[in-house]
Amino acid sequence: MPLAGETIVGRDLQTIPGGKGANQAAAAAKLGGRVAMVGRVGDDVFGPRLIENLRRQGVDAGAVRVDDQAATGVALIMVDEAGENSIVVSAGANGRVSVEDVASAEGLLRQARLLLLQHEVPLETVAYAIELAARHGVQVILNPAPAHSVSPELLSKVHYVVPNETEARTLTGVEVKDVVTAEAAARKLLDYGAPVVIITLGEQGALLVTEGGASHVPARQVKAVDTTAAGDAFIGGLATALVKGFSLPEAVRYATCAGTLATTVFGAQTSLPSAERVQEFFASGGL
Repeated sequence: MPLAGETIVGRDLQTIPGGKGANQAAAAAKLGGRVAMVGRVGDDVFGPRLIENLRRQGVDAGAVRVDDQAATGVALIMVDEAGENSIVVSAGANGRVSVEDVASAEGLLRQARLLLLQHEVPLETVAYAIELAARHGVQVILNPAPAHSVSPELLSKVHYVVPNETEARTLTGVEVKDVVTAEAAARKLLDYGAPVVIITLGEQGALLVTEGGASHVPARQVKAVDTTAAGDAFIGGLATALVKGFSLPEAVRYATCAGTLATTVFGAQTSLPSAERVQEFFASGGL
């Protein structure tokens, strides 16, 4: 990675469909979920490509609006030789996803089993979606990424809070370095009102914490090529497994399989594993 003021020579530049919400929607769809997405793209060269790609992945993109007042959101991702990434996000049209966009999709939400939310759209829109889901009895998974603080009142209306180490630290102030510190952070989130906390720990797997106890799900070692979208694959796997009726511990194990496999392929949505690959990995004795 370049230091301040330094220019280095990179390798190939690739333009690949991404975005946390889109990645998670595509991940769930590839794993057999029936998925609809609410969001915005810009009226530029990227927007139509992203909508068409979502449809190709099996996602209902009818509620994704084209915004002629903003560019499509873009993430600039640098990947080092170990496969670790650093990301700068320009929100673009994502930053204009509104309460009205969610309200206009209320019919979709009313039919849903699960609502999946991230922080790449305005927080007031996320909060409204949580309130609307509560009104219709729809369970909510909140992936608080990028990291922002969330009020305890809002967390109490979310069924599953799924941060990574950095996001858990932002939410709780606890420095998450291992399973022990992850549990301390998760306990704080439980105190804030979240009923189920799942902290993703990269190569250490994931930690599931409820009032009934904590359970660590380790990740199997694989050759990591690119960690981009591994967390999104985990979230998509978790959502799909929960809708399919997996027990909570088995849903986390399934999600960890999906996230682990995503690290073995370069790119964002290009790295999302198929249902067949995840099921085989999950059934093979696994994690």
